[in-house]
Formats: sequence, structure tokens, C-alpha cells
Amino acid sequence: MSEPCDGPGPGEEWGRSQRDVPLFVVGCEDDEQDMGQMEAGMKNEMFREEEMEHDEDQSPSERQIVVGICAMMKKSKSKPMTQILERLCKFDYIDVVIFPEEVILEEPVEKWPLCDCLISFHSKGFPLDKAVEYAKLRNPLLINDLNMQYFIQDRREVYRILQEEGIDLPRYGVLNRDPDNPEECNLVEGEDHVEVNGEVFPKPFVEKPVCAEDHNVYIYYPTSAGGGSQRLFRKIGSRSSVYSPESSVRKTGSYIYEEFMPTDVYTVGPDYAHAEARKSPALDGKVERDSEGKEIRYPVMLTAMEKLVARKVCLAFKQTVCGFDLLRANGHSFVCDVNGFSFVKNSMKYYDDCAKVLGNMVMRELAPQFHIPWSIPMEAEDIPIVPTTSGTMMELRCVIAIIRHGDRTPKQKMKMEVRHPLFFELFEKYGGYKTGKLKLKKPKQLQEVLDIARLLLVELGQHNDCEIEEKKSKLEQLKTVLEMKVQLTYLRNGQPKASSEEEDSKKDGPSLLLVLKWGGELTPAGRVQAEELGRAFRCMYPGGQGDYAGFPGCGLLRLHSTYRHDLKIYASDEGRVQMTAAAFAKGLLALEGELTPILVQMVKSANMNGLLDSDSDSLTDCQQKVKARLHEIMQKDQEFSQDDYLKLAPTGSPSLVNSMEVIENPVKTCDKVYALIQSLTSQIRKRLEDPKSSDLQLYHSETLELMLQRWSKLERDFRMKNGRYDISKIPDIYDCIKYDSQHNASLSLEDTLELFRLSRALADIVIPQEYGISKAEKLDIAQAYCVPLLKKIQLDLQRTHEDEAVNKLHPLYSRGVMSPGRHVRTRLYFTSESHVHSLLSIFRYGGLLDEEKDQQWKQAMDYLSAVTELNYMTQIVIMLYEDNNKDPSSEERFHVELHFSPGVKGCEDDENVPLGFGFRPASSEPNQGSLEDLSQDQPDQALPVSEPINIQRRSPMIRNRKTGSMEVQTLSQQQAAWFEGCSMVPSIYPLETLHNSLSLKQVDEFLNAVCESSSEVHTKTMKGWSPTAASVFLWIRNFSSPTKPASMA
Repeated sequence: MSEPCDGPGPGEEWGRSQRDVPLFVVGCEDDEQDMGQMEAGMKNEMFREEEMEHDEDQSPSERQIVVGICAMMKKSKSKPMTQILERLCKFDYIDVVIFPEEVILEEPVEKWPLCDCLISFHSKGFPLDKAVEYAKLRNPLLINDLNMQYFIQDRREVYRILQEEGIDLPRYGVLNRDPDNPEECNLVEGEDHVEVNGEVFPKPFVEKPVCAEDHNVYIYYPTSAGGGSQRLFRKIGSRSSVYSPESSVRKTGSYIYEEFMPTDVYTVGPDYAHAEARKSPALDGKVERDSEGKEIRYPVMLTAMEKLVARKVCLAFKQTVCGFDLLRANGHSFVCDVNGFSFVKNSMKYYDDCAKVLGNMVMRELAPQFHIPWSIPMEAEDIPIVPTTSGTMMELRCVIAIIRHGDRTPKQKMKMEVRHPLFFELFEKYGGYKTGKLKLKKPKQLQEVLDIARLLLVELGQHNDCEIEEKKSKLEQLKTVLEMKVQLTYLRNGQPKASSEEEDSKKDGPSLLLVLKWGGELTPAGRVQAEELGRAFRCMYPGGQGDYAGFPGCGLLRLHSTYRHDLKIYASDEGRVQMTAAAFAKGLLALEGELTPILVQMVKSANMNGLLDSDSDSLTDCQQKVKARLHEIMQKDQEFSQDDYLKLAPTGSPSLVNSMEVIENPVKTCDKVYALIQSLTSQIRKRLEDPKSSDLQLYHSETLELMLQRWSKLERDFRMKNGRYDISKIPDIYDCIKYDSQHNASLSLEDTLELFRLSRALADIVIPQEYGISKAEKLDIAQAYCVPLLKKIQLDLQRTHEDEAVNKLHPLYSRGVMSPGRHVRTRLYFTSESHVHSLLSIFRYGGLLDEEKDQQWKQAMDYLSAVTELNYMTQIVIMLYEDNNKDPSSEERFHVELHFSPGVKGCEDDENVPLGFGFRPASSEPNQGSLEDLSQDQPDQALPVSEPINIQRRSPMIRNRKTGSMEVQTLSQQQAAWFEGCSMVPSIYPLETLHNSLSLKQVDEFLNAVCESSSEVHTKTMKGWSPTAASVFLWIRNFSSPTKPASMA
């Protein structure tokens, strides 16, 4: 007989109570295991049968308990198994025998080594039938039941057993195909869904082979998010998945289809209280590895309910050692796969616990048979490790950012009044009269609108009068761009005529105002802006250590990868906003690959209760009055008088006053703008007539003909037939000239800079003043837009310091993490210009601070008044810090900072751009508040609020990106060459601190007061909804625009 392993007897440190034994589960399968030899402490490499026979002659008191390991060599001699067995041998009465692989494969079971306890599990190539035969022959104590391992190999059986045990599963359907007749199956595939046995699974959904050994799992994305699929597989090198443009499901084989859980996805291996997490393979497919090449995994803490699920899984499958996959989504936990015997990697404490539980189980079951004196001792409970801070250092607890989308193509719009019954029937068919709003996105619905347009064109084909011809041209345009966005508004007595699009003679009776919108999609430059800003945004977080030391911004990556970062990203339902959010997430978390998988998994569509979406055509009474007054002032053919300055700029904002000085006479300036547009369209027509340039490709695949259509439409619409100007077109004119100056400057068209200068001056008045002229109006309109968002921000700040169920790193297993208890909450809200304007108005005019009493706030307000435009990628950032040395009830316990950036820099290098005061300008000491020294894994430092304010005239953040700048610098031509058009990507203004010494109580009371006053006084007043006066909206989305169902978490 081979020698028993040396080691101390099973003392107190090796015991565990009997009730803990069934809850032993370990991490998930991984073929990339260390094949190294057994370590020196493990003396029993194999057990020879003849020694066992000799041992049978010994007296019972001298017998050892033999634990046999029957598995493929790759598993039985892996590093995790070696570590566990080495510790198992420290039990005085336990010997271990590893069955040689050649014996398992080639010898009959009668010649296999004898054992009292068998650890045997299936893997590729393992003869499970022989193991079952051996168990029947020798009848050892089985750690993992062998017959149940047949079921684990079939995902259909796994799901059936889980369902029978009452364990939560994602909604799923099973598609069984006959290999000889794969086409005969209950599968109906649509463009954005599949129907399996009569049950519909809309995309995104997961397609899993029924064979558990087949790891080729596919995730299919909806066309609204870009389509295609993510293909998961067993890790090959540093990849575990790859994105494919293929959107059709597989046509051969049997599969399980299940709904996709888009939020926090974890590969979990819980033992009695052990769970392990890694980066989701479906995100970008890149495997995160440590310096030794091992996949990085971090243990996280399980809830009580999840521990109960772990126990249920173990008992249901009769697998004492069992790994399974757990999905955490929307506050619930779902089991999506069971793997059988599997290991946790690189966790010394886990190896200790694993050996203790196994050893105690074997001794409890077999010690009485061998007359071995043994009892399970008690063990003290583990005490969690909690990090502390000292001095005036504060720990970053929460980051909230509201960000405008990136650079986009010009938005375009066409209006026409329709009265045909078919439009009313369509509106009624899809429930428009019930809610007053109607959104149609499905291809079938879009086809119905297209059919109506075609039918009307046929009916109008017999007429030749001018009125009919104009309707025909608009219907042709409707038919051409139908896949974009359409809005229908019910008008009781028709529409008062106000623009060239609506010059039809007035008719009696109700009508529908059809508004066709297209364009406005995120450009390649916009994607780069968002990704670069996301990368720079990391610098606001505490630094990293170890592999991340010395790399600016990598502290956030370390927080996130070690599950100490609670991140949620919300976006409005506009495609450009959602793609901006996905690109930002890609840069923030250093992800790779396409944006579609990132969008589907990480970005929540937040169009619930107006959180980030707003109906720009459903205005408050206040906003309608403001627009009317604004248009009246801008129609005066005379120089602005002092009275006009008081009417148009009562706040005295320098940006408004400067623009009025540039304009002087609004009508004369509009005359100049109109003449410049005429000149521009004339130049484009001449280019089109030139054979050398007629096929010229402009930025983002636009042609000269499409560019001419853009400008010709503005030329028609800006000056109406009555000679007056439509002021509502000024933002569109500025939008177009800004786009062409930025992206199509190579055309070298004349007078574009003058058109840019004048249209910008007009837009700098019209755009901000549409959100209110006086302070009271600005506050009223702002509340109508963003009270739901304010309530959500208030909730985010409150929840940060409350105990809630989040995914947290387990402190006992946190190898190499100095502060396992740190937990930072990040909430990112991506939206459009209206919400950014409104939120800024709330902070400026809602009474947060008194300018007369607070010098820092007064200087911040002066800075905001000088900002002319809230451009793409504008940011409003709120940061919450905690001083753990202060009393929990003290106002000094939580510290809030408010920061702002006006976003992308303009096309011109403006010398008069207002200078802010820097990011956290009062942080005067070298290491306090510095965003450059990011090499230490410690709580971020905040300035003690008692220190004086030291305002700097130039932002310290305008630095080279290599030093962790928050400014996104202009890319070189070589750097930008990879994206379409090779257009220059403008840099983004750095964050400026508006205030850095607010208390949480102060901010909470302010938000509460604003929300309460809105609910009592400033409720959003819409036009009355009745059968004779209604507002209905028919939205038709471009298939390529990423939209998803509403989701809140």
C-alpha cells in the first residue's frame, strides 16, 4: 500500500457542520487548465490494486479511507484539482488515488483500482458508461451521482429538471429537428423574431445547441440595433466570441431559444457562499487575462435567495460538486446552464474550503464504518473586511452624468396636411384614439403607410392643377423616405398656413398634419467623439494598482473588472443617442468590436415617463407663447432697440447680447442669410453640371444631389410666399452650414464662413430662447421637460448611501484587491439638446444657491451666461463623495460636486471662448483631487470643504491626452483615417467645476423642492384631448436606427 499523506489531523480548522455539506459548488468549466505535475506534498499519485488487497488484511482500526479520482487526466491533474487533493490529504485517515487515464479507457472496470469514495465526472472523451458500471460493481460513496451526468449533457433535460424544481429560468422554447428532415420543424423565422412551437421570441434572443458539449451559442440582435449576431465559443486564445453580420438562425440541428437578459451577466460558481464572475463573453468577445495568461475572474457575493438556488441545483442534480451559470437581470436571478463538476481557478481560500467540505463529508459518512474516532468540529464565522479612510480624504461613491449625443447628419423635415380616410383608419387601427400617441415601427405597419402613399399618387395621377402637383411631389417624397420618421397631428379645423409647405388653400373639417422627418443619424465623427470622451471619462475615478499602475484612467477599469463598479447606462429612443451611448461605453470600459452587442447589453432604452425622451411638437402653453413672442421680435425690420434688448435678453446674458450686436437688424440679417443660401444652391447646381464633380462623394456617403436637395428645401421654406421669414428654420440652416463647414469644407464653396457666422448669431438667440426668455419661463419649460430625470437623479444620490442588493466583490476572496469593500455607482444618461438645456436651466434658475451670497456660484453663473452653444457631447456631471470619518447624520458626511462642459469645440477657433475655472479648482495640494496621479488603488481625494476657493482662470484639464486629460484632442489625419471620410474630429471642452462644496442634504432638498413645485404648479399642459381636438403621433423608424423596448432598472 502506498504511504499515507503526512499532515496534521482534522482539528478545528478542518471541520464544518453537517448542514453545510450539501452546499458545495465550484466554478464553471474551463479547458485552459494548468496540466502541471502534482506538487510534492501530494504523495499518492495512484493506488495499486495489490496494495489495496494487502491492506484488506489489516485490522479495522488501521484502515485508511481511500478516495478515488476517476476522470480524464486533463482534469484529474489540473492545478485546481492538485491544490484541492493536496489539502484533502491533510486528513489523517484519508488517502487519495488517481485512476490512470489509460486504465480508464482501456481496462475493464474489474481491473480499476479499488476505493471507498469515488469522485468521478464526465468530460470530453470520458467513458461515463464504464464509470456507472464500476459504481455498481464496487458501490463506493459517490460525491457526484453518475447517472444524473447523462442528463447534464442535454440542455433540454437540464431545463426540464430546473423547471420541475421551481428554479427560475429565462423564458425558453425547444426546437427538435429530425437530422434526416431538418426542414420539418415548428420554426417560423421573421425579420426580428422567431416563433418556436407557437411561442414568439423577439430579438435579441439566444440560440443554444441542445448538446451541452456544444458551446457554439449565438445571440441574435434586432435590425433596430444593427442586426447580426454574436457567436460565442470555447475560448481560443484571447477570444470567446465574435460578431457576425448574419441575422438568420441556423437551419440544421436542435436548439433551445430563450429570451436574452441584457444586463449584468455573470458566470457563477457558488459553493456554500462562493460566487465567481468574469467579463461577459457576449460583450466584445475579448477575454481578460492576468500576467500568467489566466482568465481574470473575481468572486462576488451571493444573496440569500441565490444561495438557496445553489442548494436546489446541487440536490436536484445530485452533484455535490457542481458549477452552474447564473444571470442577474432586473433584480432577479435566473439559472441558464448547469455544468456538473467544475473548478474555481486561482483562489487559495476556495481550495481550503473545498478540501474541508469534501473531507468532512467523507469522514462523516465513512468514519463510523471504519471505526475511526472523528467528529465535525465547530468553526468561527468569517468576518468581512471593510476598508476605511482617514483624515480629510473622501471616498468617491457616485458619478451621475447627463450627456448630449455626438455629431450627427442634418435633421430634415417635411410637412403636409392630409385628409384621406385611409390615414384616419390607420390611426384608429393601431389605437391612436386611446392614448393620443401612436408609434409604428414594424415592417408590416410601415408597408401600410407606403401603400396609402402609392394609392393616393395613383388617384392624383389624373389631375394637373398646381395644388395637386404640390401634393404629388410631397407624396413622392413621403414614399421615398418613408422608413424614417413620420408624425401625424390631428387638427380640428385644419392648419393655419405658416410656411411654404402648407400653402394649400384652407379647407373646412378635421385633418391630419403629417410631418416627415429624416436625417439626424450619428456620424463616424460622432462615434469617435463619444468613444474618446468615454476613454477620457475614466480619469474621474480613483486610480488602479498592479497591472493598471501608472496608466491614467485605468482605475475605473480596475473598479469595473473587479465588480466594485455599479454601472447603468440609459439613452432616449433616438438612434443617434443610443449609438452615442454605446460608443461612449466602448471607450469607457475599453471594449472592442462592433457597437451592436454593446448597445443591446449595456444601454437601457429609457423612454418611460419622459425620463430622457420628449415630444418636441407637444409644447407647453408657456413654450408656445414664448415661441410666438420670439418670432414677433425677430420679424421687425429695424435695428434692435434698447427695449428689444430688454425683451429678448432680460437675463443680460453676454452670449445673447453679443449675438444681437452681430445681427443689428433681424430682417436685414435674414435677407443676407437668404441671399447666401441662394448663392450656395447656385454653386452646387454648377458643380452638378460639371461632369468632373457630378459624381463627387461627400462625407458619410452623401452626394452633391442630396446636398442640393437639403439646401433647396431650406431656400424654399425659409422665406414664405408672403415675404416673411420662418424663424423656426434658423436652427436647421445653422445645422446644415455647421455640418458642411465641418465635413464638406473640401468643396471650397464661396461665402460659407459668412453664412456660418450670421446663421450662428441668429441660432444663438433662437435656440436657447425657445426654452424660455425670462428666468420664470425658463424654469417653467425646464420642469416640463426634465422633472422625471430630476427624480431619477435624486433617487440615484439617495440609494448610494443606502444598503441595497448590488453585485459586490466578495472581500474574502479578493486576491490582489486592496479595497474590496469599495463600491462606486455610475449612472449615465444620454439624451438630446432639449433635456440638456432644461436641466441646466433648473440648476441655474431653480434656487440651488444664492449668487449674492456664494462667490463661487456667481462666477459659475457668469461662465454659463457666456457659453453660446450647448454643442454635441455637452456634459453635466454630478459627483458624490463620502467622508467616513464624519458622523453619519452630519451634513459634512456626504459631499457633492457639480461640473459642466459645453461639449465639442466649434468649427472656428474662437478666441473669445469663455474660460472656466478648471476641474475641482480648489484642489491646490499636489495630490488632492489630481486626475493625473492615478497609480494608487485608494479612495479618491476630495478637498475639505473648509478650505478657501482658489479660482484659476484657465482649466488645468487642457493637457495632452497622455497625462489623463479630460479634453479629447483633435486626432491626426493618420489616427482618423480608419473611419469614413477621414474628417477632422473636433476636440471637446474639458469639464469645468461649477461648485465643489455642496452637501448632499442641500442638493436633495433642492431637487425635492423643484419636483414638488412642478407637480403642484408647473404640470405640463397639453392641448386638450377630445374627439374634435387631438394630438396623435405616428413614428416610423429607420430599420438601421438602434431602438429597443423600454427598460428600467
